[in-house]
Amino acid sequence: MSLLQQNSQEQDDAARGESFTKGSSNALVASVIAAVLVSVAIFLYVKLGEKPPVAAAEISNVQAHFMHRETSAFDAAGAAMPQEKFDQVLVFAHVKLHNQTRNPLFLHQAMMNVTLDDGIHTSYIATPTDYDRAFKGYPELAQFRGNPLASELTLEPGQTVEGEILSSFRLTKEQWEARKGLDFTFGFRYQPLVKVQAAGPVVDK
Repeated sequence: MSLLQQNSQEQDDAARGESFTKGSSNALVASVIAAVLVSVAIFLYVKLGEKPPVAAAEISNVQAHFMHRETSAFDAAGAAMPQEKFDQVLVFAHVKLHNQTRNPLFLHQAMMNVTLDDGIHTSYIATPTDYDRAFKGYPELAQFRGNPLASELTLEPGQTVEGEILSSFRLTKEQWEARKGLDFTFGFRYQPLVKVQAAGPVVDK
């Protein structure tokens, strides 16, 4: 083999190596771009698929009142029965609900949820009848009284309703003050639950 032929062979090999290196680099860049495009597509799919809550809920003016309760030692017929003693926290709040859909919404349940070390404690919101009964039974609660939120109501498209709510928990003051969280859940028929945190601090009275 002549020196000229040898040099030509080496040049061909070098060219092939350079071409292979360029091809590998281009493939790597294409893979990175493809991965980024897939990630963006997945993100957009998830975000565009998310729907806002059917209702906007706003909780304000949350107040807690502590009570020590003792049940009667006699039943309605006058017969003796075991007396029960316990501590109770009454939680009052103002709620505003706004229908964000083009269809009527039917509220059928509302709850308060307190998160403690042992888990979540849930209490249903008092009905307007029970709300009024609490103030009749305990006149000292008069400062908290307002217009109760209806327990079963229909929200027309774009409509906003508001009112006062009341719930109670069998907790000591120490347990209540050691809570890790307080939130509210509203259930509308045939719709996902709407959960919301209270706006502003909880005032203990």
